Amino acid sequence: MSRSRSTTGLAALFAVLGVLHFAKPRPFERIVPHALPRKKELVYASGAVELACAAGLLHPRTRRAAGVASAGLLVAVFPANVQMALDLNRKGSPAAKAVAFARLPLQVPLIRAALKAAREQ
Repeated sequence: MSRSRSTTGLAALFAVLGVLHFAKPRPFERIVPHALPRKKELVYASGAVELACAAGLLHPRTRRAAGVASAGLLVAVFPANVQMALDLNRKGSPAAKAVAFARLPLQVPLIRAALKAAREQ
């Protein structure tokens, strides 16, 4: 089976976000849950994992592992998305609040796409 469009799209998303984690780490540092230390290092580590997942999703031999890793990564970064929504709820514009909370359930289809990619050959 060839790579699906959803797998290609997920790889592209991870590639862009992975690069942004290194090029512009500050916005990502701000959404790391407050209780976690070494925010910059966590941002760089998650960016590196996103780039590895992106590359892995593109090749049939690594797609299964990359799909599972991608799903795990999406679960692992979910608390950062929650932190962003909570922070914006306190001091963000109504539009920013709406976007932040609306994107939380969007993790589910992304996780599904990652798991679907893991089943592709």
